[in-house]
This record gives sequence, structure tokens and C-alpha cells, in this order.
Amino acid sequence: MDPAQESAAGGRKRRRRGGARNRRKASSSSQKAPQPAAAAPPPPPSPPAKRRRKDGTGHAAAATPKRRRNTSSVLDGLRARLSGGHFRMLNETLYTCSGRDAFDYFKENPSFFDVYHTGYQEQMSHWPEQPVNIIINWLKSHNASWSVADFGCGNAAVAKNVENKVFSIDLVSDDPSVIACDMAHTPLETSSVDVAIFCLSLMGTNYPSYLEEANRVLKPSGWLVIAEVRSRLDPNNGGADPQKFSKAIIQLGFSLVSKDAKNKMFVLFYFRKKEKSKAAKSIDWPQLKPCLYKRR
Repeated sequence: MDPAQESAAGGRKRRRRGGARNRRKASSSSQKAPQPAAAAPPPPPSPPAKRRRKDGTGHAAAATPKRRRNTSSVLDGLRARLSGGHFRMLNETLYTCSGRDAFDYFKENPSFFDVYHTGYQEQMSHWPEQPVNIIINWLKSHNASWSVADFGCGNAAVAKNVENKVFSIDLVSDDPSVIACDMAHTPLETSSVDVAIFCLSLMGTNYPSYLEEANRVLKPSGWLVIAEVRSRLDPNNGGADPQKFSKAIIQLGFSLVSKDAKNKMFVLFYFRKKEKSKAAKSIDWPQLKPCLYKRR
């Protein structure tokens, strides 16, 4: 081998030896170098802050404790049940006593009358249609000069919604326009009104005397309009026979003009007093079924 080749071969050997040494050094240094510490896990996210309502001043309003809200709801329910219980008790009383006894009862306890009518209005709010509104519309479609006697007027809805002169009559008066009396004995003059209304108010055990009083105060050809709870005139459910009910009123001196029984909650009768009529000496009045409630 000539010197040039020998020199070249030596150089290659040195490079190989140097490369090997460098690799050994790199491997040795990599083994000795300290490993970097593992990164700490990120802290868990904090729970989202609850949104708080602000009061009128811009400050966060304190939330009503759940227990307090539940307690308030329970108390409201108890009050409603208590009020409903009072109404049912008073309603049964009116159906099972005479008009005179009812008048004396409410005269001694006038606040009970407000309890009764509050419960009555709440009960009526669940009816799809109220008979008093039908009667009001009927009056509006007839002569506004007719005078009207509203027996058992309640909150005097008829007088408040028609142009007619209305004598509002009930057991208690908390309004100067309402006449407080026993409906069997009113201060109205004989043959003085054109229309007599009984809207769910034939409640006493002596209800025929109310109709006799209406007959007295009505003019000849005057109208007698009666709305009654359907169950009270359902003989299949212990109620009176509606035909027998109509017959008794006809014997009192009226003629039946029309009957509206399409509503599932009540029945409407439209009678007219005969020009010359005389009540039968003996009338077989049917007993209207009282509205009673199951004991709870």
C-alpha cells in the first residue's frame, strides 16, 4: 500500500474510532443526566358560582330557604281547605234549614255570609258556564224598562250588569242597594215587578214559600226565571222529578215558556205568570235534593 492510501485508511480508522467514542460519550451522558420532574396535575376547576337575584338596590337578594317556601305552600293549602270546609258547612246549613232560620243565623253571624260567598265564587270559577251570565244576557235582549226582583242576589251581579231597575234581595246586606230579608217575606209591593229571578237560590226547606212570594210581587204576564243545580232535579240520583217541579209552578199560576237543559251543571226554566190566575189550594211540591258533601 502506498503512503497516500495508508494515510487515507488511517484517517478512516480515526474517524470510526472517534465516532464510536462520541457515541459512547453521548450514551453515557444521556444515562447520567437527571430526568425532568413530571408536571403537577392542574388544580380541579372551581364550581360555578350560583347566580343570585338582585333586589331593587342592585344588591344580591337572599334566596328564600327551601324549607320556608315549602312551609308557606303547606299553610296556603291548609287555609284553602279550611275555607272550603267552612263553605261546605254553611252551604249544607242553607239547604237543610228554613229561610227564616237562615236569616236569623246570618243576622247573628254576618261574617259567615262573606265566608259563604267567597267559597261560592271559588266554586263557580270551576264551572264552564255560569247561569247568572245567561240570565243577564237574556235580560239585555229584552225590555230595559222592566223592573226585576233578584231573589238571593249574592254579589248583586244582575244589578251591576243591566240597565233595568233591580231589587237585589238576600239574607245579608253588605251593600246599601241590597235588601236583607227572609225571601219568603220581602218589602216589595204586590204586582210591582216584571221579572223575578232565582239563580241557584231555592235553597231552604220552605222553598215553595219563596216562589209564592215571587208570584205575589210579579205583575200579570211577568216572568219567573229559575236556574237550578241539575243534580237537584235528577230523579235517577235522588233528586226531584223536573216534570213534577214544573207542574207545581204551573199550579201556582204560571205557564212554562221554555226549559234549557243542555248545560251539564244546571237547568234553566222560563215561566210566565198568567194574566188571570189563581193558585191551586193544594200543590204537591217535590222535595229538591239538598247539596250535601262527603265527610273527610
